Amino acid sequence: MLGQGGHAALALMLLLLLLWRQAAPIEVPQDPKILQDLKQPPTIVKQSVKDYIVDPRDNIIIECEAKGNPVPTFSWRRNGKFFNIGKDPRVTMRKRSGTLEIGFRSGGRPEDYEGEYQCFANNEFGVALSNKILLRVSKAPLWPKEVLEPVVVTEGSPLVLLCNPPPGLPPPFTFWMNSAMTPIPQDKRVSMGLNGDLYFSNVLAKDAHTDYSCNARFLFTHTIQQKNPFTLKVQTKEPYNDTSYNATDPYGGRRVAESTPTFLSPSGSESSKMVLRDEQLLLECIAAGLPTPTIKWFKKGGDLPGRKVKFENFNKTLKIINVSEEDAGEYVCMANNQLGSIRHSIFVQVKAAPYWLDKPTNLVLAPDENGRLVCRANGNPKPNIQWLINGQPVDSSPPNLSRQVLGDTIIFRSVQMGSSAVYQCNASNQHGYLLANAFVSVLDMPPRMLGPKNQLIKVIENNRTFLDCPFFGSPLPELRWFKNGQGSGLDGGQYRAYINGTLEIKRARAEDEGTYTCVANSILGTAENQVRLEVKERTRIVRAPEHQSAIRGSTARFDCKVKSDPSLSVTVAWTKDDKPLQLGWRLRKDDESLTIPNVNEGDEGMYTCTVKSEIDQDTASARLTVLEEASLNPSVSSALPPDRPDPPMDLDLSDPAARSVRLTWIPGNDHRSPITQFLVQFEEDRWEPGRWQDLSTYPGDLNSVILQLAPFVNYQFRVIAINSVGQSQPSRPSPRYKTSGAAPDAIPRGLRGWGSKNDNMEITWEPLLDLERNGPNLHYNVWWRLKDSGEEWSNVTTVGSKHVIHNTQTYVPYEIKIQARNEFGAGPESNVATGYSGEDKPTDAPTALRVSKVESTTATIHWKPVAPNSVQGEFKEYRLYYWRESSLVPGLVVSKEKKTKGFFSTVAEPSGILSDLVPYSKYKMFMVVANSRFESPPSNTVEFTTKEGVPDAPKFFRINRRGFDTLQLEWDKPLEPNGILVGYLLKYQTVNGTRLGQPQFKNLLPNETEFTLRLPDRSTRYKFFLSARTQEGAGEVFADESPHFTNEENFTDATGLGNKTVKVVAVKQQPPITVADLIAGATYSLRVYSHELNSVSSESVSFKTKPAYIDQVDIATQGWFIGLMCAIALIILILLIVCFIKRSRGGKYPGGGCVTGYAKHLVRDKKDLPLDPVDQKDQDGSFDYHSDEDNKPLQGSQTSLDGNVKESDDSLVDYGEGGDGQFNEDGSFIGQYTVKKDKDETEGNESSEATSPVNAIYSLA
Repeated sequence: MLGQGGHAALALMLLLLLLWRQAAPIEVPQDPKILQDLKQPPTIVKQSVKDYIVDPRDNIIIECEAKGNPVPTFSWRRNGKFFNIGKDPRVTMRKRSGTLEIGFRSGGRPEDYEGEYQCFANNEFGVALSNKILLRVSKAPLWPKEVLEPVVVTEGSPLVLLCNPPPGLPPPFTFWMNSAMTPIPQDKRVSMGLNGDLYFSNVLAKDAHTDYSCNARFLFTHTIQQKNPFTLKVQTKEPYNDTSYNATDPYGGRRVAESTPTFLSPSGSESSKMVLRDEQLLLECIAAGLPTPTIKWFKKGGDLPGRKVKFENFNKTLKIINVSEEDAGEYVCMANNQLGSIRHSIFVQVKAAPYWLDKPTNLVLAPDENGRLVCRANGNPKPNIQWLINGQPVDSSPPNLSRQVLGDTIIFRSVQMGSSAVYQCNASNQHGYLLANAFVSVLDMPPRMLGPKNQLIKVIENNRTFLDCPFFGSPLPELRWFKNGQGSGLDGGQYRAYINGTLEIKRARAEDEGTYTCVANSILGTAENQVRLEVKERTRIVRAPEHQSAIRGSTARFDCKVKSDPSLSVTVAWTKDDKPLQLGWRLRKDDESLTIPNVNEGDEGMYTCTVKSEIDQDTASARLTVLEEASLNPSVSSALPPDRPDPPMDLDLSDPAARSVRLTWIPGNDHRSPITQFLVQFEEDRWEPGRWQDLSTYPGDLNSVILQLAPFVNYQFRVIAINSVGQSQPSRPSPRYKTSGAAPDAIPRGLRGWGSKNDNMEITWEPLLDLERNGPNLHYNVWWRLKDSGEEWSNVTTVGSKHVIHNTQTYVPYEIKIQARNEFGAGPESNVATGYSGEDKPTDAPTALRVSKVESTTATIHWKPVAPNSVQGEFKEYRLYYWRESSLVPGLVVSKEKKTKGFFSTVAEPSGILSDLVPYSKYKMFMVVANSRFESPPSNTVEFTTKEGVPDAPKFFRINRRGFDTLQLEWDKPLEPNGILVGYLLKYQTVNGTRLGQPQFKNLLPNETEFTLRLPDRSTRYKFFLSARTQEGAGEVFADESPHFTNEENFTDATGLGNKTVKVVAVKQQPPITVADLIAGATYSLRVYSHELNSVSSESVSFKTKPAYIDQVDIATQGWFIGLMCAIALIILILLIVCFIKRSRGGKYPGGGCVTGYAKHLVRDKKDLPLDPVDQKDQDGSFDYHSDEDNKPLQGSQTSLDGNVKESDDSLVDYGEGGDGQFNEDGSFIGQYTVKKDKDETEGNESSEATSPVNAIYSLA
């Protein structure tokens, strides 16, 4: 029993706990900049399992990884003693890690390293501990040698064949097989128990075998060990014939004594079982008896947990997964057959190793803050909680007045720097333990801004907006928001500031635009960031597409007119049935509509117009119905297309009230399309008489609605019906209804105060809309006073939208507010806004302007700031004027246009980076300070030069083809060399579709502007990359690909089919296109391909142009043709001489036969060779130049000279007496060359027509 003093102490401690206020722990953001500078105690992030079994054939790896700042160092204990890694050559520790690796290449036994290991991670702020890792080596012992006597059993008796596998680590998996390595069949009668033994509820004669073998499979070594086989002999009272066995009579008609059930496992009437929480429970009952008993399971006092229970091994095993405390109790298994039943009770106890209820977590505190670590665990029996600090018991550590241990909780009060440590909580009972590390880090860090600097946020008007300002500091800073650098902090009204740094603007308006500054402040300093807010007008569709029906073949048009903020770019896209609409030559889209000409059935569907800006979007949809032509029979209404509805009729007003009235109407005919909406419009005769305006829309099933109205308006109404086709004509107007007047409801918008001169302030606002006046004689009450002066408000009443206050001081803040008023009373007052009187020219100029860290395109500038009061207005920026004075490249002329860049900074030593400079140039600059209207006098002028940089791309880069196998590359120097050019780098590689070849490089001199490349193959295409170089490296690359020529180039096809001409025509319009300048009578192949990706190509299509007479003069002037004709003439002359010699010797054949014989060499099938006039002279002396296909090649012109002519045996009968040749009396030849080619010759030359040198095939490819 506690004494009086004990009660008082306990009461005091409870009182202290109630009064103690705990500061919320600091959450450290996962920002790389913060984490890099954050000093933290170590934390274990990876470790091996507690019960660690390793394979003896592998190296042993015990993992231990930790993080912290500084990086932790590691040490180990083995079996509670320091483990000196350096003295054991087999043990190494990985770099920047605590992981141990034990190798056995040089010998040693893994068993020598078994034991309990624990890792310690240490830095200057504390020590973290791993779990105690019990390392054991896997074992697969051999089966003990034994001689097994044959097992003799009477038929019908039970039997157990013992397995008794060797005790491996981990325990082996057992199974029974015969000598043929076939598993022993198991069923309700024969099965293996959990211990590996083979149980027979009753033995049959067919069970007699000599090879019942128990096998043990060891998981780690992947080995199987086999026990010596059992021989089973079954004694029967009558002879056994295995052919008489059947499933319905397993005893083959023999008489076998039946028996009541008995349990083979477990023995007795009851047993007990202990299982740990979250593990699986396995209960087994195997019974003997004849007939074979069946097993059933029950739980006393409740049902079996159905979701977790599974019956296995023919109902002999009950398995419960994820055991919990509710699964404890008495389980009963019952075995029964037709002779009786028997029961066995198993009493299950559920124990639990420790498990977490509240695991301690890391605690980051600022100096003088409070906190606590909580370690709550449960188990059965209840675990013991022990606290350690840096691996040592807290009880044995030096006393600390700021720390108090209360069982499972440690309380910290007013912590100080230097008290960081790692605390361990160890929860243990007889079934296991839990170990958790949690560090307490005392951190002081000045405020920091984590978000991007000077972020621009664009929002839609009237939308809720969030401005983020993530920050961090220890102690946690206080954050406040300011607008345009003014005010006493934004919170309340339409602003809401969250503790995470976010500012919510509940409804963004135009007057909310501006620069918002978030300032984080703590005792260690201040940090700030700015967010620029721009409020944009909503993007909306003002004329949406409407449902419509169109007759097939007609034109349909959907409107989509958009209104958006002028400063936002918008895109309009159309979809059909939620799929992108492919706009081709037929569908046309402009900025306000989509036109579908020649409508067909495939055009039917739902069309959606989507207009998007960078911050919002709007959509509108309409259905297109495609109809066949209307029936000529007007009585068939089903053939008529739907149409717009008739206008509503008989508008009536009722239930008048001050600001509402009921409007009722009768709908008109819907014309076969249900009415979906009614649009109510109004017109008033006071402000805009005759102008009808939309009031509201209502569903199509209503015809009586209550209209909400504004005061002091003389209304009349009309209604428009809408269906899928479109809108009806407006109804006839209703009678007029005048609402009574009232005081204004609205507050004038856009209230602001600003100075147009240095001694005044103009207060301006937007006047109320006509329908917001609510009554006659509208005027405005305006109040103002100096901010924070506490003086009385000054006020004025005016009917305009501006009031000017004169004789003010320069740029001083005023508080202003406004109220609208009419004859019926005053409206609500606005919130107090802050205005400023006029600005004047700043008096002081920035000083000590200088540059540092000048690079090729950037320079860091520094200056001394001006005093804030010298700005004489709202400080906008330090404005830098700079210009490029000259280039350091000789002879390069530059523009000296002045440029500006603004720097917003309020620090004591401001600086900024000037970017986008041109390398290798001389610059000048000066600086002014600017307010909203004026600039200060300039600072000192500074000159500086930028470093040399890499050059721009060459001015141009052209690829010309000079011959069959030559490419000529030309280029010009870069417009901005950015330094002294030292040469050019040319990279080129072959291109085959999307595959690129091995790149080749060529360094060229700076004065070279052309390069010739010889092609290894005339069909090879290249991709070129050209860049200029300075001492700083290669510059921007100019890339091009060959060939993309618009002129014709002749080259020999790689297939060897002769010469072809390729003509490339750039297509810059929708099909169809006209290809001109073709050759008459020529055959062409045409394909369409992509310039960007040459592998994207259509199939080739062949066509032939119409024949025409062409002049052969060009061919006759060719050298090869002249040579060929001379050779032919020489051969003819020789043959004629031979023939005349033979004739002069008295031969009997006419001389013309020689000519006829040789003519056979010149005959062509269908294709006539344009011969010399002498060769083609007619009887009347005229010359025939006509040819059926004059532009075709000379077929067989080569083969006629190389052996395709029939051999002659010098018999002139072959020349003169056959065929159609005719001779005059003088023997001259007057017949036509009509000898036909052989079929083989003709067929063989059909494919060679395209390769003739006379007839070139043109291909547009």
